Amino acid sequence: MVTPGFVAPADREAVAATLRGQLAELPARSPFYQDLFTEHGVTPAALGTLDDLAKFPFSTKQMLRESQAAAPPLGRHAGVGLTEVVRVHASTGTTGRPSWVGVTRRDAAAWTEMVASAFRTMGATREDVVLHGAGLTLFVGGLPIRDALESIGSTLVPIGTGASEKALLAMETLGVTALHSTPSYVRYLAEYLRGLGRDPREFGIRKVFVGGEPGGGEPAFRQYVEREWGAPVTEGLGNADMAPVLFGEAPGSGGMRFTGGRHVVVELIDPDSGEPVPAEPGVSGELVYTSVDRECCPLVRFRTRDRVVVTGAAADGAPLIRCVGRTDDMLIVLGVNVFPSAVRDLVQTRHPRTTGAVQIVVPGTGPRVEPPLRVEAEWGEAPGDRAQLRQELEALIRARLSVRAEVTLVPPGSLERSEMKSRLVRLAG
Repeated sequence: MVTPGFVAPADREAVAATLRGQLAELPARSPFYQDLFTEHGVTPAALGTLDDLAKFPFSTKQMLRESQAAAPPLGRHAGVGLTEVVRVHASTGTTGRPSWVGVTRRDAAAWTEMVASAFRTMGATREDVVLHGAGLTLFVGGLPIRDALESIGSTLVPIGTGASEKALLAMETLGVTALHSTPSYVRYLAEYLRGLGRDPREFGIRKVFVGGEPGGGEPAFRQYVEREWGAPVTEGLGNADMAPVLFGEAPGSGGMRFTGGRHVVVELIDPDSGEPVPAEPGVSGELVYTSVDRECCPLVRFRTRDRVVVTGAAADGAPLIRCVGRTDDMLIVLGVNVFPSAVRDLVQTRHPRTTGAVQIVVPGTGPRVEPPLRVEAEWGEAPGDRAQLRQELEALIRARLSVRAEVTLVPPGSLERSEMKSRLVRLAG
């Protein structure tokens, strides 16, 4: 069954009707879905209500990659030709090879609607001047975010990446009120300014919008941002293959709510069994998306590998979530699942004794790692007794994550910094 709460009760029948129409067209439009449905013995007619989605098979990122390799450029699942496509974006995985995502004019309009809804929820207004720290390139966090913020009426300052000097100039001269980027870049920019002898709080930033990687919801990161920037954080969550932002966090709400309207159906499943789990406080699961009215590259029960935990409910009953990591980034230590972002979040709790920068050194290719888990962490501006700090971090990781760790403290600035997503795992040997 479709997880209750993500689709508003009043919208369920309308969403089901639109989805029935899309599913009915898919076998004729897409050899990928024709073969997938036949293989699993299901036809579009199987969808009566949204709960009937459970009768349909999952799709995965690897399946999309194979589809594109078999029928370049957009794949056997594309549904339309390039002549119908107005823009092509890309997402990359562990191989670094881009996976193309085409959008038609109607798809782009739906993206703008969904992303704008998320940013309104996060607190963006037409009075905001937003420093947009993402490249306007193939990355879905670039142009689609621009379109959405402009539709809200916000003033956009698209500095992109690798342009911290321009970011400083913009903040000095343009009255920037809000930052938008990954958590990694928000931290990077603060460190850059501190290195110039500048206090990030002097620029009067009032809002920080983050997304693109896990960690934006962690208390340690939020305390860092409020201390360094003097501004609260709200977070968004999306998926490059489905939509750039599908969830947004209202200030003070304690979690992100679904903002995809009638364009996407959300399921929450157990990542091991594939069975649905309830969207109740404390429950964790993997997000699964089905596009309702997508013209190019429609997706049916697409497993995102995003692992989330339900933190509560909004006043109208909508589930609120936090993203805790990706199952395809997860390490396994003697049967215990360890998200690299969780290790980073624990190290960040010891700021200013640590800088918060961390890398896990993994022999081979993972995901299975023999103990101890090797962690490199930078000591901070006030580390105190470093031997005691190392022991404290090892004990903290063991207590919270149930794995034995070997922590090596390294000087501040010695671990690689990123202006986009932080690389938390380094393969060795």
